Amino acid sequence: MRSPRERALWTALAVALVAAAGAAWWTADQWLPHAGPWLERAWRSTTRPGPDSLPPQRRSAAATASPSADAASAPATQARKCLVNGRTVYTDQPCPSGSAEKPLEASLTVLPPQK
Repeated sequence: MRSPRERALWTALAVALVAAAGAAWWTADQWLPHAGPWLERAWRSTTRPGPDSLPPQRRSAAATASPSADAASAPATQARKCLVNGRTVYTDQPCPSGSAEKPLEASLTVLPPQK
């Protein structure tokens, strides 16, 4: 069983944590536009770490081994995302005339098979 002083301390800590979460939610429109890009970069580097996330002693070994590994995993053609009459079309050819080419998300690596 916890002492009354210890229970009061944990209760105060829980109340402070809930108050901080509420304040963060309440003021999210003020700080989220500034923190959003940083959070996105942190999420991508966490979920898709690259060679720059290796320790310095292993970074040089990965740099010498990566050109062949990158060449094997790189797609043979450049994928494109085209906006045609309100529809999104993915292709490995240049976008048709009258369409707008949009930037691709970096995680797209496979195109559907040609018909």
